[in-house]
Amino acid sequence: MQFQVPQFIEVEDKIFGPFTFRQFIYLVGGAGACYLVWRVLPVFVSLPLIIFIAPFSVALAFFQMNGRPFILALESGFFYLIHSKLYLWNNTKKPLVAREKTKTAAATKNGLYIPRLSDSKLHELAWSLDIRERIASGTTVEAERQPAPVDVLAPVRTARDAMTKAS
Repeated sequence: MQFQVPQFIEVEDKIFGPFTFRQFIYLVGGAGACYLVWRVLPVFVSLPLIIFIAPFSVALAFFQMNGRPFILALESGFFYLIHSKLYLWNNTKKPLVAREKTKTAAATKNGLYIPRLSDSKLHELAWSLDIRERIASGTTVEAERQPAPVDVLAPVRTARDAMTKAS
């Protein structure tokens, strides 16, 4: 036997004309609250309350924040206000790593530059592909096979590094 599988299960059904049940309840509840405030309170008190209640009920019915209903945003904001907050700040300064040691260690090994994966993976991959391509085509010269100076191969990490290398 074949069965029909529902396709759009997250879309609510329109029960009261163009409104879903939830939208209808928010709108009728807002209209009822506005009517009660108008009948019970004096005009100078009821008008500001009605000006607040009517847009609030319309926002509950139709407004969405990031694709989620407005009531969920209100719920999240309320829980943020009532729950305790924990602020952490770590003020310990990390020791600076000596760059001189890492540069010289990766520079040479038996007169041949060996790439290290910890510096710049993209730089090392480009270097490896370029050298392999030249060796395969036979266009390399002996000078290219020798390691270049360390400053040329070391990638620039920050503006401060660039300023120190330029001077």
